[in-house]
Amino acid sequence: MKVVYQAANLIDAHLVRHALEAEEIPVFLQGEALTGGMGELPLFGTILVCVPDVVWPQAQDIVAALPLNAPAEASDDDEAADSSQGWLPA
Repeated sequence: MKVVYQAANLIDAHLVRHALEAEEIPVFLQGEALTGGMGELPLFGTILVCVPDVVWPQAQDIVAALPLNAPAEASDDDEAADSSQGWLPA
């Protein structure tokens, strides 16, 4: 098994897992059970998304295409509302 993605949190790990499983790539989440641990465990980077060696190149392409950690893009309606009011809604 090779690591295809090091997740920042459990939600990211499962988003990647579901994207890969949708392409029929088997996935193993290493460290998933450690997220609630205390003590000397690091707070982030404990969840590794792993796939079999033979499908790693394909999985890497799929993960690269995912919009992970990308800022949300504002729609035209949001920009028009913000510029016409001069303030942001609460």
